[in-house]
Amino acid sequence: MKIAVTYENGQIFQHFGHTEQFKIYEVSDGSIISSEIVDTNGNGHGALAGFLLSHQVDMLICGGIGGGAQQALAQAGIKLYGGASGDADAAVNAYLSGSLAYNPNVQCNHHGHHHEEGHSCGNHSCGH
Repeated sequence: MKIAVTYENGQIFQHFGHTEQFKIYEVSDGSIISSEIVDTNGNGHGALAGFLLSHQVDMLICGGIGGGAQQALAQAGIKLYGGASGDADAAVNAYLSGSLAYNPNVQCNHHGHHHEEGHSCGNHSCGH
């Protein structure tokens, strides 16, 4: 199984659509057997689901994520654990031990930047 985490400086990056790196973990028999950091090469939002699919990722741990990206991940068959924060390695180990704190109803939470044309964050109030 492969687990991807939105990644920045060892931490879970908090906006899926703007992540520049993922840390991808190879897991077998409940243990991490390897990991690598991969650059998204400028892919954003919906394109990131395809990026993860091309890396054979089975599940994603991230911070905030919008409704459109959630749908793209679901269509790609990638299980989502959003609303997580903190150390990326610790989050994967918490998932493996059954104690990962996440929000199954997470929505995009990116106050402070303007929405791009065609961007869908689901139903929330950004103040824009």
